[in-house]
Amino acid sequence: MAGSIPLGVAPPSSPGSGRGRRACVAARPADVYATRALPGAAFARLGERVALRVWPGPGPPPAETLREATRQADGLLCLLTDRINAELLTACPRLRVISSCSVGLDHVDLVAATQRGIAVGHTPGVLTETTADLAFALLLAAARRIPEAERFLRAGSWTPERAWEPDLLLGRDLHGATLGVIGLGAIGQAVVRRALGFGMPVLGWSRTRREIAGVAWRELPALLAESDFVTLHVALTPETRGLLGAAQLAAMKPGAILVNSARGGLVDEDALADALRTGHLAGAALDVFATEPLPRASPLLDCDNAVLVPHIGSASVATRTKMADLCVENLLAGLEGRPLPHCANPEAVA
Repeated sequence: MAGSIPLGVAPPSSPGSGRGRRACVAARPADVYATRALPGAAFARLGERVALRVWPGPGPPPAETLREATRQADGLLCLLTDRINAELLTACPRLRVISSCSVGLDHVDLVAATQRGIAVGHTPGVLTETTADLAFALLLAAARRIPEAERFLRAGSWTPERAWEPDLLLGRDLHGATLGVIGLGAIGQAVVRRALGFGMPVLGWSRTRREIAGVAWRELPALLAESDFVTLHVALTPETRGLLGAAQLAAMKPGAILVNSARGGLVDEDALADALRTGHLAGAALDVFATEPLPRASPLLDCDNAVLVPHIGSASVATRTKMADLCVENLLAGLEGRPLPHCANPEAVA
């Protein structure tokens, strides 16, 4: 896939020499490397405007491959699985814009990019409701033990002798139960709206105090102690990494259920597995993990009361298409010298 995008104006030159002569500025295709093909029409058309190279997969390109492929690139389209660090940026002198098909940018060294004048785009806003839907689906799945029930049925354990038993796969009710929401940004607030529709009292905490209709503010220790369900919606930063460690998990209400659809590094996974095994927590539902893909040696895989899904928070057809379209818009704006629709470091091009 190849095409061109003008990087300079090329007016016709006048014959002869002297003051009236105007210089020609040659146009060349912008070189763009994409670490994955993206869904949607915008990405399909991108090859008509730039010289586009795409890693065929499967999975992300290895670090050395990414570095070599980006060395002469003007633009980079990446995902949250691609580590865009200072070493890579130093090796890419022509790079002017990085466009990540993600909301979070903890995989990009923003400081290094800003120092080199590289604009970094991302895709906030478009996945708020879809991610909130997934968080609530995880709440319901863990509360009503849906994955356990499906495994029970598929294994042939639902026999005539066990057609209906009073204590078979008893779960927890959402209606009337208290939900603690950690992080009251856009996604956290979208989850609050869903919880209120289920008749759940809602407690909230975030690093910056916010007054949200229907939410009773609590400091984090009180929220953990009072909530029947806790759901995480904060960004992963040095301050929030390990936010729920062994002490915080132990402080949660006995029999509570934890949901994390934000970032895996927020939770001590070994301590969580211990809390699930001992029964201190009735369950957990996770869409994100400290290491992705989740290692086969993870103790969470041995916990039947853990619902584990492979980072599908934004995985709906409509939302992933919107993310891809915005990712392409950010890229083209950076290549053309226009403000990015969503730029994480506007000071880089100020």
